[in-house]
Amino acid sequence: MAKTVTPAEATAPPMAEQEADPRRWIALFVVMSAAFMVLLDISIVNVAIPAIQRNLHANFAEVQFVLAGYQLAYAVVLITGSRLGDLYGRRRMFMIGMAGFTIASALCGFAQNPTMLVASRVLQGLMAALMFPQALSVIQVNFPPRERAAAFGLFGATIGVATITGPLVGGLIIRDDVTGQAWRFIFLVNLPIGIAAIAAAAVLLRESRAPGAARLDLVGVLLVSAGLFLLAYPLVEGRDAGWPAWAYVMLVASVPVLAAFVLFERQQGRLGRNPLVDLTLFRNRSFSAGTLMSTVFLSGVPSFFLIFGLMLQIGHDFSALRAGLTTIPFSMGTAVASGISVRLAPRLGKRILAIGSALLVIGMLAVIAIVRARGNDLSGPELIPALLVCGLGLGSVVAPLVTVILAGVPPRIAGAASGVLTTTQQIGGAIGVAIIGVIFFGMLGSRADIASASAHLQLRSDLAAAGLPTGQIDSAVATFDRCFSDRAHSHDPTAVPASCPQTAADNAVTRAFASAASAAKGRDYTQSLERALLYNIGVFALSALLVLALPRGHRRREEARGLPAAH
Repeated sequence: MAKTVTPAEATAPPMAEQEADPRRWIALFVVMSAAFMVLLDISIVNVAIPAIQRNLHANFAEVQFVLAGYQLAYAVVLITGSRLGDLYGRRRMFMIGMAGFTIASALCGFAQNPTMLVASRVLQGLMAALMFPQALSVIQVNFPPRERAAAFGLFGATIGVATITGPLVGGLIIRDDVTGQAWRFIFLVNLPIGIAAIAAAAVLLRESRAPGAARLDLVGVLLVSAGLFLLAYPLVEGRDAGWPAWAYVMLVASVPVLAAFVLFERQQGRLGRNPLVDLTLFRNRSFSAGTLMSTVFLSGVPSFFLIFGLMLQIGHDFSALRAGLTTIPFSMGTAVASGISVRLAPRLGKRILAIGSALLVIGMLAVIAIVRARGNDLSGPELIPALLVCGLGLGSVVAPLVTVILAGVPPRIAGAASGVLTTTQQIGGAIGVAIIGVIFFGMLGSRADIASASAHLQLRSDLAAAGLPTGQIDSAVATFDRCFSDRAHSHDPTAVPASCPQTAADNAVTRAFASAASAAKGRDYTQSLERALLYNIGVFALSALLVLALPRGHRRREEARGLPAAH
């Protein structure tokens, strides 16, 4: 993932060599813990989703909110979190954010129901938005210019490690789960890390503030939060509720609320009151086109991992560890390409983003071809080439993304631009999760009859072999179809519909039903994944086209020489 640059970085005063904090390298490891926890808690949750569903009886909408709620909360408070550090002290806000994140992690770990878990995840996102910007600002303030590149390099490496290890660590934690409670430890593992980071920060971090820091735009935060909630909530909850009238009302209401946010921010800018989002940034073609491209692109990344993980663990009965290991090639490809693309970006410019997007399209098409060819015989290793290509594509985009986009932005607005850019990326990820849920979970129900019919031949054969009279086989198959369809349409995938046979007997008939259900479920999830991935393919293809709207990389050099910029 590309390094996030906060507005504080652009306003931080130059540091003289003699002012460098002698404990700065030790302090670096303290702030890197923030990056590790924030990113780990995004990637690690994906492999725990089925376990959370089973243990808390969470429906699909609640599962989506576990992911999207965290990202939305993080996104809308990110810029405000940076300004709070500038105003009240970065060390103070880092410690408050870390303490809040640790408490929220404990609440997630001890959640007694899906509502408590979602609320705790939202709190986690809010606290991450307070903590993460301070980590970057501390590096900017504590390290002299000649050392910052190395410090940010280590920081970026930490982000990469967190992203790669998340699925594997989650799988290891849940792998021997016999109580159904092991998923809780993916959150509780944050407690010792957080407590140690708070104690170390109190001793090792020195306080800093930004002179002339911008005031808070709380009205702007409330407006954009309300608008995004009105947009995201019905997308996630509407399908489970049967698309009632209130879902459409909320979707329509999101438009004037977000429009009010834009008008308010424009007025704040005209009055010189430091808006949450400086809308004059969008007059710059590089920034406006780059923001659109990156938002569209990031909407396809977390959404893929959500449905891919569900397909593996629920559709094909992969363990959490096996599912985590299956995604390792994706993570490894991302890590390798991130390192290479940063070196290639100065030479290739925006073309590196188009190449990465194209690789993701190719990789996703390969995933569809493989799961279609293998069907219920999917084992995991055959996906390695396709996922590796996907990872190479992702790494080719996320690592140089901010740098390439900001290459066309004047240095005087680079800090503010990067803060807005990072915020819109997180919003894109959250909205992508909401949209893919509508597609994927809708497909599971709509294709249930086709999936159950595919198991009829084997089911009839097994029932006949079990000695079931011929006259009862048709009735048994009809019962199987009703049961499977009701399960596929159920909001709670762990519930047993009334149409399903209520028996615990272990006999040949029961085993025949179980075998047919497993085959039909695998087919249903596989075919739903195939069709839902068309959304991701479309997103990445559109991203490649939007790269063409980015100006050439020489714009920034021209502006630096005082030449006019064409907007």
